[in-house]
Amino acid sequence: MKRLEAEIGQLLIAGFSGHTLPQAVQNALENRRIGGVILFARNIANVKQVTKLTESILKAAPTAFISVDQEGGRVQRIRERKIPPMFSIGQQNDEILAEKVGFEIASELAKLGFNLNFAPCADVWTNPKNQVIGDRSFSSDPKVVARLSNALANGLKRGNVLPCAKHFPGHGDTLLDSHLALPTVMHDMSRLEKVELAPFRSLIRQKIPMIMTAHLLVPAIDPELPITLSKLGISRLLRQKMGYDGVVISDDLEMKAIADRFTLKQQITLGLHAEIDIFLICHTQQKWEEAFKILQELAENPEDRTLIEKAVKRVAKLKLSLRK
Repeated sequence: MKRLEAEIGQLLIAGFSGHTLPQAVQNALENRRIGGVILFARNIANVKQVTKLTESILKAAPTAFISVDQEGGRVQRIRERKIPPMFSIGQQNDEILAEKVGFEIASELAKLGFNLNFAPCADVWTNPKNQVIGDRSFSSDPKVVARLSNALANGLKRGNVLPCAKHFPGHGDTLLDSHLALPTVMHDMSRLEKVELAPFRSLIRQKIPMIMTAHLLVPAIDPELPITLSKLGISRLLRQKMGYDGVVISDDLEMKAIADRFTLKQQITLGLHAEIDIFLICHTQQKWEEAFKILQELAENPEDRTLIEKAVKRVAKLKLSLRK
């Protein structure tokens, strides 16, 4: 139990404000109460500053995930080099170009100290009114999304940055923004298999190391729980039926889609039972500190401890790959 308690923090990635590492975050990294951080534009002033920041993170925890959303287009936290939106890459339907873009993104990120990028966006943009995803997607064609997502992921890996495909099971046909509300996808399983799930199946075949869940209600998969908290969505569909044995990370638990409907304890408990491996908490220190305590409490229960041990092993295996 003591060994497990020392590893529980590996199931948490936290965000913070400011251009320097807060003492509380440094302490949490050193004491293994979190397993990594996510940086946003609010943390990045210039190349020199962010390099110094990532160096301080790695000094506190040499195996920490240092993650970022560097998709291109609207979603890029580092703007030293302009990256086109993925939809413009998709219009050219060129796998060599997509892999080159992924490699260039990774090369820049790796120089700055990042080792994990929350990209590619494997959502299929089938609803033109959906601007939450919009041009973050490669295409409205699932085959194009699958090919180019794999190509971008390969480029990231070649540049020594871990890719993370998002937002499972597909956020491309929603109207609502899960930052603000809970979107619902009403398609049946036949349509989901052909469109939304197709790119993720392709990425799984190509050994994508990490997949991020979406805070979506998909009644054909689970009529009650958002996918992030759904055993039917993650454990049964993604892991058992689709055969994914890599790391699954939640989208930010502070997003209103689930934060307004579930307590943090409910989110962590349901997410753990669904076989989420890492919980992402992007803003509030109090929440990631509380999440750590919740995981400690859950570890007292034999069934939950087994789930935590499985998640810790998957995360440890992925972190080991960063050293090779």
